[in-house]
Amino acid sequence: QQFTKTRAMPAPDVGTIAEGEREAKRMKAAVDGEAEAGASVAATAAGDSGEWDASVSLESLRRGIGGFARERDWEQFQTPRNLLLALVGEVGEVSEIFQWKGEVDSKLSSFTEFEKVHLGEELSDVLFYLLRLSDVCGIDLGKAAGLKLEKNHRKYPVAKSKGRSTKYDKL
Repeated sequence: QQFTKTRAMPAPDVGTIAEGEREAKRMKAAVDGEAEAGASVAATAAGDSGEWDASVSLESLRRGIGGFARERDWEQFQTPRNLLLALVGEVGEVSEIFQWKGEVDSKLSSFTEFEKVHLGEELSDVLFYLLRLSDVCGIDLGKAAGLKLEKNHRKYPVAKSKGRSTKYDKL
């Protein structure tokens, strides 16, 4: 197999060493099984706080993931095709978490804490591969997403689409 999956947290780039060291210590504490740190990581990963960490940007993740691949000489394997196939595989892993559960509420009330953390890990893998694919292809994903959101606002004006699931060309 020519492609090696990147499943660990990306290494921080030079500009975010202190932030990366704090994150590494937090992750090490969780891996080492320290109950308090592990519970904190689980709660954060499961979204219990209701807030997202605004200090994490697409750019910092993109740099970290790229550095992680470079340090391991994995760039040679990370072609657009291989990254896309890995991304699809990770989406499949997210699907497996929901498989056979029926309808699931947005609070994931039927999920165990382990399942919530596992979901966060698999969604992170999807994000990592999506960011890596966009980086390798030279697409500024943040900018592209912002433009797409603007386009969607035009395609789905509130007055015509509120409370409806109709496709834009049928409004």
